[in-house]
Amino acid sequence: MALATPADMTAYAGRKRELLGALTGTVLEIGAGAGANFVHFDRSIRWIGLEPDPRWHDQLDRAAAAHGNGSAVIGGRAEQIPLADNTVDAVVSTIVLCSVADQERVLAEVRRVLRPGGTFVFFEHVAAPGTWTRRLQRVRALCYSRRFDAGCDPSRETWRPIEAAGFRNVDLAWYARRIRFGVYNRYIAGQAIC
Repeated sequence: MALATPADMTAYAGRKRELLGALTGTVLEIGAGAGANFVHFDRSIRWIGLEPDPRWHDQLDRAAAAHGNGSAVIGGRAEQIPLADNTVDAVVSTIVLCSVADQERVLAEVRRVLRPGGTFVFFEHVAAPGTWTRRLQRVRALCYSRRFDAGCDPSRETWRPIEAAGFRNVDLAWYARRIRFGVYNRYIAGQAIC
């Protein structure tokens, strides 16, 4: 995919509100963290949070309860989602695919648990175009973030595995911070239909 001119982060935040707010039915959030996306979800969804780090589970339980959902936090990794085939209407990933061990396996699992016609919604920081920033991202991944930032690799070209995962339709947009250099400068946001 050719790199489009990136929009600013205000547009990224707007796209996040739009896509997450439109989700209905059963929604699986992989790498749910502290539950930051609850502010965007409609209260009518049935939310399930997959979080590999048990230190976040209590906080996620409280956030889910405050949002009107019962305890639906499950432990596990996105490479092996502990749900049956075709069980969710949407899967959400927010700054997760940078840190998983196998992006292709995660995307295969996302497709497996989605019902036909289901939606994968993603918000990810990605590799900068072939620049000094890309080199800085690689160095940071090798020296710091892979070890100390939950396995994050900011130099991943995450859009490529999403586009190659076999979704019927992938709609993504590019975003960038206004700063010229920065490890977390480029982002993608969008949705893919199963």
